[in-house]
Amino acid sequence: MTASIDPERTPDAPPAAEPHPAGRPAQKQRGPVTLRRDQVQTSTTDQRLLDTRGPSDWVHTDPWRVLRIQSEFVEGFGLLAELPRAVCVFGSARTKQDAPEYAQARTLGRALADAGWAVITGGGPGIMEAANRGCSDAGGLSVGLGIELPFEQGLNEWVDLGLNFRYFFARKTMFVKYAQAFVILPGGFGTMDELFEALTLVQTQKVNQFPVVLVGTAYWGGLVDWLRSTMLAEGYISPRDVDALLHVTDDVDEVVRLVTEAEGRRLEHLPVAEETP
Repeated sequence: MTASIDPERTPDAPPAAEPHPAGRPAQKQRGPVTLRRDQVQTSTTDQRLLDTRGPSDWVHTDPWRVLRIQSEFVEGFGLLAELPRAVCVFGSARTKQDAPEYAQARTLGRALADAGWAVITGGGPGIMEAANRGCSDAGGLSVGLGIELPFEQGLNEWVDLGLNFRYFFARKTMFVKYAQAFVILPGGFGTMDELFEALTLVQTQKVNQFPVVLVGTAYWGGLVDWLRSTMLAEGYISPRDVDALLHVTDDVDEVVRLVTEAEGRRLEHLPVAEETP
């Protein structure tokens, strides 16, 4: 008995896909993606891209968000790549201009600029504004990395170089990548987030010679006591994690000294470039 030959097929051609009951093909390729049965779409990717009358839901999909995330990293890296040595200053956006913490942050920003440091903040009001303002007062480079929030905030007027982000994690990468130290004044949840992010990176040696300085012994003293009496006592951290990774002070000059000394140690450990013959 001989098999029948389909005159529409060459001997080496694959069999045609069985049609879907709804009239769609049972299998379809969309770039590297294979779609079968109910996942098959009748239009192509190009068709949907070029059809301006089509739905706009695609701009809110995860693949499109990936491109937005990528663009934030590209913009941040491009803007900050030539930034001079810099210190991030964190603290509450709610601090009023007549508060002593505001005056202290402004003095700190000025002192850092006088010592040759750029100052990076979250670009908002309060402590961030004060640090940017002090840096600007001294003619330093004042940087603000803002974030999109439900309540509109915007960059403060003392920011010389600013960039707004949609995503916290992209923004946090810029803080760590382009700063040589974190200086943290009194603040709330966002300030705590930056503090423990920095401590985790230093503890796990993702960054080296990176001082984390808490300004305000009265404000931070209770937290440091808890770290010692509870977290350290229970064995969840080591003594070095408190003694070596954290510095607590009220003295702006000491902050500048700690930051500058750490930068000197970091430069000592950089690999020496080989001389070309």
